[in-house]
Amino acid sequence: MQKRLNALWNAIRRLSGDDAYERYLAHHAATHPGEPVLSRKEYFRREQERKWGGIRRCC
Repeated sequence: MQKRLNALWNAIRRLSGDDAYERYLAHHAATHPGEPVLSRKEYFRREQERKWGGIRRCC
């Protein structure tokens, strides 16, 4: 039962994007070993800029 709850919780976190920083860390470790990683705060700041930086409208 606990494994199913954990799997459900992990699926919810992935769908909502709540695990984005953990996925970033895993990707970074696998593809860019030895390079510095972004802090959690810097990672989310950059993600917000990436997602919303190009939107220009009045309302």
